[in-house]
Amino acid sequence: MSSDGSTFAATREFAQEQLARSWFHVLTTLAVLTASIAVAAAAPWWPVRWLGSLIEALTMLRVFILFHDHMHGALLRSSPVAIALFRVVGLLLLTPARIWAETHNFHHAHTAKLGSPPTGTFAFWSVERWREASWRERLLYRLERHPVTMLFGHLLVFFIGISLWSFCTNPRRYKASGLAIAMHLGLSVCVWMAFGTELYLATMLVPFFIACAAGSYLFYAQHNAPGIELREADSWTHAAGALHGSSYMATGAVAAWFTGNIGFHHVHHLNVRIPFYRLPEAMKAIPELQAPIVTTLKPRDVLACLRLALWDHAEGRLVPFSAVR
Repeated sequence: MSSDGSTFAATREFAQEQLARSWFHVLTTLAVLTASIAVAAAAPWWPVRWLGSLIEALTMLRVFILFHDHMHGALLRSSPVAIALFRVVGLLLLTPARIWAETHNFHHAHTAKLGSPPTGTFAFWSVERWREASWRERLLYRLERHPVTMLFGHLLVFFIGISLWSFCTNPRRYKASGLAIAMHLGLSVCVWMAFGTELYLATMLVPFFIACAAGSYLFYAQHNAPGIELREADSWTHAAGALHGSSYMATGAVAAWFTGNIGFHHVHHLNVRIPFYRLPEAMKAIPELQAPIVTTLKPRDVLACLRLALWDHAEGRLVPFSAVR
């Protein structure tokens, strides 16, 4: 067996779900979300309401990770209650199950593979392709990867990029995307008209803005960090995409809770069936997973990730636009 095969085989014992533990995480997360919404909506002091709004946003990020794990079959995949719950969650978070599964599974099957379509991820060009591209193609590439695009991820990535685009492309196949749009707009209007602008901002617009911006950046940095290695299709393997094309985002315990351990991204990409709560356990137990490409949420590391734009074959690394002459 190859070393890649051996590493994957070593992860299998951690891909065994613990049902009681899964339900505990789902129920406690939903409880925190409900409590934070209540605080954001009804706390008598505005600083406390905005704190509730922030906690709501971060908990939405964790809810999304639970949905993400469920869609991978790692979390409560056989529970009819969980299936119904997460279908609704996907609609509310502008990630309808069908379009999410198709694009995200494609992403996993082509992570860090040069020349593959950018389905389900940020596009990645080589320096050579950049030089050959037209000014319009370059502009679109820059806009897709621009920090402002991530900052406004609620509108540009989730609402338009995932839901609206899929529905407009194929309304019959992606009718759930149309439903997600209708639910999002309908709920927004209802909350605004029934409870006023301040409550709408505190419980919907601001939390969605923060959660989607954070989620967009996390997804970017997981495959766009210093040290990431891209490969041509003939030398690409699933394990190489996981271990050399995915980063490990080192965070403290609080950030790890809100992000559902998604920072252990190289482990997740190696075996998507590992529940999020067992990713640290797998990394600790398997030596091959203990020397990952590391990034953090420190400003210096965030800026380092955001600067990266193109794959330089000659240097064998990601480089910023400014490095191309």
